[in-house]
Amino acid sequence: MDKTTEPGLIELVKRGGDFRTIPGASSQEYLTNLLKTIELPPKVNRKALLSAVLEREALMTTAVGNGIALPHPRNPVITDPAEQFVCISFPEQELNWEALDGKPVHTVILIISASPKMHLHTISRINFFCQQESFRMQLRSRASAAEILKTIEETERNWSV
Repeated sequence: MDKTTEPGLIELVKRGGDFRTIPGASSQEYLTNLLKTIELPPKVNRKALLSAVLEREALMTTAVGNGIALPHPRNPVITDPAEQFVCISFPEQELNWEALDGKPVHTVILIISASPKMHLHTISRINFFCQQESFRMQLRSRASAAEILKTIEETERNWSV
């Protein structure tokens, strides 16, 4: 696999910046506040990205269960694979994100990909981690960024890619 076109999750999360706690009483307010705080590639229009993420959310909730939401734009807003990122953040208070399992969201993982193929690659990796009880517990307990990054890095290192 060409790592320049499909980076590992660890690289994407490191690009996403520091893990942060964000205020917001609803998914829309939370996403608005989140997108105000993150560093974006120079060519990305912040308002257009917010609009794209909220549009996707309006189609169907991105809450995947177990207190985790994976918001993302429906269509790529960037074209350069080097600008892709994943941002893990935590609501100040758990949010009703209309998850199918009815559980409130405690962790938001924003995904910005350069193509549908890269998006699916990233989603599949995130899905793997979200199936692991130990990883979900790290997110739920808001483990340190270093601990979460270490888990991702060690797991990916052990994958036969």
